[in-house]
Amino acid sequence: MDNELKRTLGVFDAVVVGLGAMVGAGIFAALAPAAGAAGRGLLAALVVAAVVAYCNAHSSARLAARYPASGGTYVYGRERLGPFWGYLAGWGFVVGKTASCAAMALTVGAYVWPGREHAVAVAAVVALTAAGYGGMQKSARVARLIVAAVLAVLAGVVVVCLTSRAADPGLLTGGREAGPVGLLQGAGLLFFAFAGYARITTLGEEVRDPERTIPRAVPIALGIALCVYAAVAVAALSVLGSDALAGSAAPLADAVRAAGWPGAAPVVRVGAALAALGSLLALVLGVSRTTLAMARDGHLPRALAAVHPRRQVPHHAELAVGAVVAVLAATADLRGAIGFSSFGVLVYYAIANASAWTLGAAVKGRAVAAVGLVGCVVLACTLPLASAVAGAAVLALGALLYAVRGRLRSRT
Repeated sequence: MDNELKRTLGVFDAVVVGLGAMVGAGIFAALAPAAGAAGRGLLAALVVAAVVAYCNAHSSARLAARYPASGGTYVYGRERLGPFWGYLAGWGFVVGKTASCAAMALTVGAYVWPGREHAVAVAAVVALTAAGYGGMQKSARVARLIVAAVLAVLAGVVVVCLTSRAADPGLLTGGREAGPVGLLQGAGLLFFAFAGYARITTLGEEVRDPERTIPRAVPIALGIALCVYAAVAVAALSVLGSDALAGSAAPLADAVRAAGWPGAAPVVRVGAALAALGSLLALVLGVSRTTLAMARDGHLPRALAAVHPRRQVPHHAELAVGAVVAVLAATADLRGAIGFSSFGVLVYYAIANASAWTLGAAVKGRAVAAVGLVGCVVLACTLPLASAVAGAAVLALGALLYAVRGRLRSRT
C-alpha cells in the first residue's frame, strides 16, 4: 500500500486551515483565563504572545520549506538536532494538541448545550473525525465555511462593542495590576490561541509547491489572526474591563450583552461553537499527521502509518486520534487542558527554533530563532504551576519511553 499523501492544498487553502485553527475557539476560550493572569496587562500579554508566535512561525516556515513532509517539528528536530529531539517535539505536540482537541470539543459542548457539554463534545469529535476521514479537500471545504462564519461573528462583536454607549476607553488599561510574571503567564495562555499556524507545517506533505506555499501561507494566516485577536480583545475590554472579563465563562457573549445587545448573545454562542469546530477539525488533522510521521519511524505503532489507498489520508492515525480525544472529551476539564496544552506546544516550538538556528546563513533567521527559543522557554516556565508540572511530567515519561525503546532495540 502506498503510504504517501496527496498534495492538494494551495496557498489559499493552507491559509484557511491555519486560520481555522487560530481564529477559532482560542479567542473564545483563552481570553478569560489570560485576563485573570495578566489583569490590566492583557493587551501587552497579547503582544508578547504574538511576538513569540511570529518567531515560531518564521522558523517553522523556513524549516517546512526545507523539509516539506508530514510531521512538522518532529521531522525538523530529527533532521537538524537528532532523533531524540525530534521524538520529544513530536511527543510534546501529540500529547499537548490532543489536550487541545479535548478543550475545543468541550468548548463546543459548553456553548451548544450547557450542562451536557461532555456528550456534545464526544459527538463533535466523532463528526469531525468522519469529515477528516473523507479526504483533505473535504476537510478544507468545511474549514472555509467555518472560518467565514466565525470571522463574520467576530466582526459583529467588534462593531457592537466599539460603537456602544457602554464602551469606555479607560477600561482598556484599568483593573488589577498583575506584574511581569502575570503578564508572561497571560501571554503563555494566549499562545494557546496563536499556535494554530502549526497545522500548515504539519500538513507539509499535502501542500502543493511547499517551498513557496508554506512560507507565504504561515505569515499571512498569523497576521490575519493577530489583527482579529487585537480587535476582539480591545472590543471586549472596552465594555467589560479586565476584571469582569477574567470572571466570565462566555466573555464575548457577555461583552455584547454589556454593550446593550442581549439579542446578539445567541449568535455569538453559535459563532463560538463553530469556531471550536473549526479548531477541532484543524487540530485532528495536525495531530494525526504527526502521529503518521512518528509511526513511520517506529516511535508509535506502525499500523498508524497506513494511508488510505483512495482517500489518501492517514486513516488509522485519524481514527486513533479521534478515539483518544473522544475519551478525553468525556472526562476532561476545559481550563486545565488549555494550560497543559500550552506547555507541550511551547516545548515543541522551542525545538523548532533550535532547529531553525542550525540552518545558519541569514542573520535575521538566527536572530528570530534565538528570540523564539528564549520566548518559548520563558512562557513555558511561567505558566500556572499545575500546568507546568503536569507538562514536564508527561515529557519526562516520553523521554523514558524513548530510552526503554532504544534499549530494547539494542538487544535485538
